[in-house]
Amino acid sequence: MRIFDLHCDALLRLWLDRKKIYTNDPSIEANYERLIQGKVKVQLFAIFLEPELPSDLKFQYALEQIDLFHTEVVNKNEKMKKITSWEDIHTLKGEEIGAVLALEGADAFGNDVMKLRTLYQLGVKSIGLTWNNANLCGDGVGEIRGGGLTEFGKEVVKLNNDYKIWTDVSHLSPNGFWDVMKLAKYPIASHSNSKTICDHVRNLTDEQAQEIFNKDGLIGLVLTPEFITGGEQATINDLIKHIDHFIDLGGISNIALGSDFDGIAYYIDGLEHSGKYQYLIQGLVRKYGEEIVNGFAYENVVKRLPL
Repeated sequence: MRIFDLHCDALLRLWLDRKKIYTNDPSIEANYERLIQGKVKVQLFAIFLEPELPSDLKFQYALEQIDLFHTEVVNKNEKMKKITSWEDIHTLKGEEIGAVLALEGADAFGNDVMKLRTLYQLGVKSIGLTWNNANLCGDGVGEIRGGGLTEFGKEVVKLNNDYKIWTDVSHLSPNGFWDVMKLAKYPIASHSNSKTICDHVRNLTDEQAQEIFNKDGLIGLVLTPEFITGGEQATINDLIKHIDHFIDLGGISNIALGSDFDGIAYYIDGLEHSGKYQYLIQGLVRKYGEEIVNGFAYENVVKRLPL
């Protein structure tokens, strides 16, 4: 069964160690060979910058990760195809894999709209306004003051709408979340689970999840036990508790997958990298049947592309 994965951090792994070979390096959980093995049809590759990096160098570092996306991910792997417009996903052939750029935190462009438009032009199709910290767009979930979006952050959401870019709420403060939902045409939570099931600051309350469903957005289930059980261990059955809860809230057609591979330290039993995705699919099919799981895995996202 095909997979549409809304989040991985493979670019960060490549950027931190330029000696890594994306094609088959075993230390890269979402490497090319594993995407093929796991039947991942579309993969979002996050551009992520650690908050302690010098702010005047962050745009340069983002460009370096984009360069690695082109040189190491796309150009060296024949079946990997860069997605430059959402329509490209519908033209993927046979075993081709769609590679999509995403930005995790607006730190890369500061308050410079020209830099933001440059990122759009380079192929970024999803933007999370913050990571856990605060920046010039607003506060993340780790910022104690818990503020919402700045006026510039609101301008970014409106530009995302104009350019048909996903606005990702996964790391936003609660107030920032609600500010986004007032403005965004294309909201997603790329890698978050249910706060009711697991009380983690990065998970979504019932009210937040329902608002995403009301706006016909997407929630990508994150596959780390920390967001599933609150500990270092989890099973597929533990993840199913989150799925069942989202279904009870009316989101059966808005559930997706956002693994966070290469950005996590612990794993669901038997699901340590992208190559094992079909193990997850088999477990979900036993619970929900193929048609519903095909929605979670791929079709729910494809039906909601900002075309």
